[in-house]
Amino acid sequence: MTSQAADGPETVAASRRSKITPEREQEFFDAVLEQVRECGYEAVTMEGVAASTRCSKSTLYRQWKTKPQFVVAALRSRRRSKFDGIDTGTLADDLREAARAAGRWSMHDTKLLQALGHAVTQDAELAQALREALVEPEIAALRHILQRGVDRGEIATGHPALEYIPAQMFGVIRARPVVDGKYADPDYLVRFVEAAVLPALGLT
Repeated sequence: MTSQAADGPETVAASRRSKITPEREQEFFDAVLEQVRECGYEAVTMEGVAASTRCSKSTLYRQWKTKPQFVVAALRSRRRSKFDGIDTGTLADDLREAARAAGRWSMHDTKLLQALGHAVTQDAELAQALREALVEPEIAALRHILQRGVDRGEIATGHPALEYIPAQMFGVIRARPVVDGKYADPDYLVRFVEAAVLPALGLT
């Protein structure tokens, strides 16, 4: 029996997947997420993504069997925090920098959340992928920033406000489009941190 004959379906699938470079794969992911933002999840089709990326729809179906699987993979490709590398030496300035970083991505991420709003209530895997892409990395990074402030002695361990800072930061980003009809840009979020977050922690 030849090695080719011994290859099972999983080996063949892996071989087919390997023909797409990581850069090309990221183009597909960027394209599908952009279409979700602009058109809404329900309106996105594999055919539409194929047309925008100049590939055959069979290429996409071979890699990702269904639209939900494709969108889940695209979301999971984004599992990295926008707060990575922030370390100014003080908690107050770290939080200001986190606000600026969040503000630079606020419109993109909020539009994606809004576009996936109904779909995630119907698909648990999609909901989990959304949390893994847009929520959990940021929450973990923000908690790390706060813990560093505790370790430096800038704020007491067990300070009652610490638990609520992530919810404050992410809540205002999601709420501003509803309340004011505008996205939370860097300037707005820095002012929010200085007016609400720092005073809650007893910082200036």
